[in-house]
Amino acid sequence: MMTKGILVDIPKCIGCGSCTVACKLWNQVDFDDRYPSSGKEAVLSDKNWTIIVSCEVIDKESRPAWRFIKQQCLHCQQPACVSACFSKALQKNSDGAVVYYPHLCVGCRYCMVACPFDIPRYEWDKTFPLVTKCQMCSIRISQGEAPVCVMVCPTGAIEFDERDSLLKKAQAKMNKDSNYIRGIYGEKEVGGTGWLYISDIAFDQLGFKTNLGSDSLPIYSHNYLKYIPGIAVIWGMVLTVLYYYSKRKKELLTKNQELEDSSDNKQEKEVIREKSFETSKDKHN
Repeated sequence: MMTKGILVDIPKCIGCGSCTVACKLWNQVDFDDRYPSSGKEAVLSDKNWTIIVSCEVIDKESRPAWRFIKQQCLHCQQPACVSACFSKALQKNSDGAVVYYPHLCVGCRYCMVACPFDIPRYEWDKTFPLVTKCQMCSIRISQGEAPVCVMVCPTGAIEFDERDSLLKKAQAKMNKDSNYIRGIYGEKEVGGTGWLYISDIAFDQLGFKTNLGSDSLPIYSHNYLKYIPGIAVIWGMVLTVLYYYSKRKKELLTKNQELEDSSDNKQEKEVIREKSFETSKDKHN
């Protein structure tokens, strides 16, 4: 299966928030007034898998303007969260979606540390918390349908297709319209992401992380993780030697203690025998 992707045309977004509502309804995620999903104060949380952030910027004509930025998991081509998850609770599907399987999660939260975009959120308020994030509507994709956020967008600002096709469409738009800045966010960042963005405003002015580089993060972790099997074997041997050494030392201590106890008992018996003899002698006299 060809890797799927989603292209966000930032100038087309009007900030209506339809995508955030559709996401909650489809994924059965509760609404929470503490965490707005749209506006200047919008924030990702365990209740908000996608948000629309309002940004006041200065356009190319030096005029104040508003832009609305959709945020969610970017579904990396080589996700750091997947490489960090030793329980396989996070897995990347062949269609490009990075999916979370809660029944495999051990709650280590390594994925939250590994993610370069700070996406995964934790259910801190629950007794048995889980990690939450956008699943890219993987069930819908497997059935040949687009994610719900794409389906409800009234302006066509979000487009779903094969990732390679979206890159070509994005490049064609930039070539046709000079208002767009050069560059597609997500094309190369940390090895590339499934979500792609084009904009008429510099990405760093819109809150995007622009200093991540183009190398995928699992490349770095692999340089260390590849030594783990060998280290595990060596460490196992060390622990085995220490175990038998400790066991032998304990056996010797026990044996010495038994000998000492035996010697003490023998001396005690001699003392008792001598005292008994003296007592008997005194009575005889």
